[in-house]
Formats: sequence, structure tokens, C-alpha cells
Amino acid sequence: MSESKKYINREGWLSILGNIVLFGLKYWAGVVTGSLALIADAWHTLSDSVSSIIVLIGGKISRKPADDEHPFGHGRAEHIASVIIGVLLALIAFDFVINAVRKFSAQEQTVFGTIAWVATIVSILVKEGMAQYAFWAAKKADSSILKADGWHHRTDALSSVVILVGIALGNTFWWTDAVLSFIVALMIGWASYQILATEIKALLGESPSDDLVLSIRKAIQEDFDEPLHLHHIHLHNYGRHTELSCHIKLPPDMTLEEAHEICTKVERTIMQKFGFYTTVHPEPIEW
Repeated sequence: MSESKKYINREGWLSILGNIVLFGLKYWAGVVTGSLALIADAWHTLSDSVSSIIVLIGGKISRKPADDEHPFGHGRAEHIASVIIGVLLALIAFDFVINAVRKFSAQEQTVFGTIAWVATIVSILVKEGMAQYAFWAAKKADSSILKADGWHHRTDALSSVVILVGIALGNTFWWTDAVLSFIVALMIGWASYQILATEIKALLGESPSDDLVLSIRKAIQEDFDEPLHLHHIHLHNYGRHTELSCHIKLPPDMTLEEAHEICTKVERTIMQKFGFYTTVHPEPIEW
């Protein structure tokens, strides 16, 4: 089993089991106290289990080797899975807003008890622990999907912190539970935006940074006395497989064999120093 697969599987199953237990605890506390915020937070926790299943499926697909239909591999499956997680968070946030508005309009007051304190504190500790593990595993496996799942855990922990503050104020202000639900929805919505903005950008493609372009040009030019005028650089990210295409300028009287040798050397250098599979297009220099 590869290191990436090991970390993704371990984090996925740990999340599923932990979230199911926390869902039961928070949902029970929400029903007993009549708290919309706790019930909404419980469903948020259960949605983590759904996202963890997506993590396992997306991770498995992304590790499949390249084939005739997918010559660059299946690495983008991780980005697609992360987008699904982001959409789920957006839907949950929208539902929380609707329910919060309804409760605020009805002017319902929630009386929190000891069970609400216990369930919320346990949730904060467990979910933050799961978030820290997901972020650690994401670095080890270099996995965007584990990072997205970590943010999902983190938003759940933060929403529980907000609820804990609200529990302390719940008996003083009748609108506490409704306002808490709305705040939790905003936090989840922000996490959704961050995940979707990052992953959709990766799927659509992005220009290499100026620093990366300068580094590539400098690395290439070290092997040649004459300037190659490296330009028209494009990156195509396929998860763990990155394709780079670029143009160079060569003397028009150069033989095809000489031009091919230079292009091959450029491709080899970029692979060795940056890990990109490169295609070089030679152009004649205009004197």
C-alpha cells in the first residue's frame, strides 16, 4: 500500500466512525434541549461522514494509473471530490440560514442544560483533533482532498465553539439559538467558498506564478551559452502529474537534429528540477 493510499484510507475511516458517534451525541442533546443550533450542528457532523466517503472514493480513483481514455492519469479525481465536499457544505449552510430565520421569526427561546455543555465540549475536542490529523495526513500524502476534509472538521469544531458561547448566553437572550444557527451557517458557507475557489481554479487551469517562471528560465539557461528566450509557458495540473508546455527560440539555420537535442535537454532539466513533464516547441529567432 502506498503512503498516500494509507493516509487517505486511515483518515477517511477515522472520520466516518468519529462523526457517526458525534452525530448521535449532538443530535440527542439537540432533541433533549430543543436547540436548533445543536441539531443543525449534528447534521453538519453527519455530513462529514458523507465527505469522508467521498474522500475514500476520490482517493481510490485518483491513484488509478493512466490509460487510453485518461492519458494523464486520474489525479484530478481528488479535485472533483473536493468540489463535491464544497457543494455539500454550501447546501448545509443554506439550510441552516432558512431554519434560523424561521426560529427567529417564531421568537423561540431554548433552555440549554448540562447535556448541551457536555456534548458541545466533547465535539470541539474531538473535531479539532480530527482536523489536525487530516491536515497532518494531507502534508504527508500531498493530498488536496485530505486538506479539504480537514477544513470540514475545522468548521465543525469552530461552529461548536460558537454554540458553546451561545449556551452560556442562552438563558439570557431568547434569540440566542437562532442567531447561533445563522453564525454557524456563515462559517460553513465561508469554508465552502474557500474549498470551491481553490479546487475549481485547479480544474480550470491556472497560469504559473512569476517566481516559478523566473526559476524555470534560470534553471534552463544555466545549461546554454546562448539565450533560449523561454516563453509561452503553460501548466496543466492533473493531480500528482503536471504537464508543462513552452516555446524556445533557436537559430533558423540550425539542423532538426540539433534543435531536437536542445529541446530534449530542456525537457530533461525541467523534469529533474521541477518534476514537470514538458513539451518544448522551437521557434526560429527573427534576426
